[in-house]
Amino acid sequence: MHEPKPPQKITVLGAGAWGTAVAIALAAHHDVLMWGRNPAQMAQVAAARENTHYLPGFPLPDGLNVTSDFDAAVAHVVDMRVGEAASQPGTEPLLIAACPVAGLRPLLQQLKGRAIPNIVWLCKGFEYETGLLPHQVVREVLGDAVPGAALSGPSFAQEVARGLPCALTVASTDRTLRERVVSLVHGGNIRVYSCDDLVGVEVGGAVKNILAIATGTADGLGLGLNARAALITRGLAEITRLGTALGGHAGTFMGLTGMGDLILTCTGDLSRNRRVGLALAQGKPLDTIVRELGHVAEGVPCAKAVRELAARLGVDMPITNAVAGVLFDGDSASDMVGRLLARDPRDELA
Repeated sequence: MHEPKPPQKITVLGAGAWGTAVAIALAAHHDVLMWGRNPAQMAQVAAARENTHYLPGFPLPDGLNVTSDFDAAVAHVVDMRVGEAASQPGTEPLLIAACPVAGLRPLLQQLKGRAIPNIVWLCKGFEYETGLLPHQVVREVLGDAVPGAALSGPSFAQEVARGLPCALTVASTDRTLRERVVSLVHGGNIRVYSCDDLVGVEVGGAVKNILAIATGTADGLGLGLNARAALITRGLAEITRLGTALGGHAGTFMGLTGMGDLILTCTGDLSRNRRVGLALAQGKPLDTIVRELGHVAEGVPCAKAVRELAARLGVDMPITNAVAGVLFDGDSASDMVGRLLARDPRDELA
């Protein structure tokens, strides 16, 4: 049985749905400060003790405070690094970046030059302008001096905030940081596994969003459960091809951040990317879909970045290409299906 852990200081930088859910879950055992960049929104969250815009219906626990003061948010964890605490192993606080991929670099720029203890990111995707994975963006901005990790896996914000069971994976080349994240996050209804395959974990978390758009589209067209199963299975093959081409381990894609996250995002109606696909099947234009969604659907920009990356690497990704065709080239949803069905047969495991 997992032993109770003494409360530790954690800062969550980002007050969207997922950042709020993680902050709520961690505040059950730790001293958590959540930062959001919008002062008016954070004042409303503080007054209502609820993030009514991004995660309505989930009161903030007593152990969770909020702020729009970036310096205060960072100081919440940096202060633990001075004096006696710095010499005590296992006392390092945790700094969590809970922003979308598009916001990761600007957030890191704000952190550059500060004595932060570590950085753990929750975002899933490729940086749109550069095609870089999150860990590559972190290394480019902060260098190698700050230990970094990705925390990923099949997890809907509403279910985590509700306290329902979930399992996540922390990936880092820094074993000490992996152990620290497991120590602080694992417990209650959250299980945390660890691995050192940052590339594999990040690729799985990114590309599954594109495939959720594909399966949502197929379901919206009424193509049936057989078609959904085929898309998920062949989608996993696409993820694996790209991930191994980038240096990931094939086995990673059979785990939580590969197959697990793919199944959840493609079949769960809480998935934003699946909802994009359902709306595409109805013939709605993309700008209308994004506006009505009201949240970031990472699969949309990710489809463009991954299509370009796969072309450069010579990696065959027909489902991704078909989704990108609907999103950006004016193809219809039925065009997407026709393009996939018209492909020549091949060895399944090739």
